[in-house]
Amino acid sequence: MMLYAIVGEDVKDGLPLRRQARPAHLARLEALREEGRLILAGPFPSIDCEDPGEAGFSGSLIVAEFESLEAARVWADADPYVAAGVYSCVTVRPFRKVFP
Repeated sequence: MMLYAIVGEDVKDGLPLRRQARPAHLARLEALREEGRLILAGPFPSIDCEDPGEAGFSGSLIVAEFESLEAARVWADADPYVAAGVYSCVTVRPFRKVFP
C-alpha cells in the first residue's frame, strides 16, 4: 500500500453542484476513514477564508492509501463530484509523507 494525492479542480460556479453531491462524496471519504486509509481530505476555499460562503471552493485534496496508482485513479474517477460535474479535472499522484 502507498499514499496517493488526489486533487480535483472545480468548475467555475460549481458550488450548487458541490452542495448537491456532497453527502455521497463524504460517505466515500468516511468509508476510507473507517478502513484506516484516509490521511486527510478537504476543499480549497476560493477566497482566503475558512468558510468562503457563496464564493465556494476551487477544488479538493484527498490523501489516502491505495494498492496502486491505478486503484487510486479508479477510486477517484468514481467520486460523486466527478459524476455531478463538480470537477473540471482530477489529478492522482503518488505521495510520500515525510512530516509529521
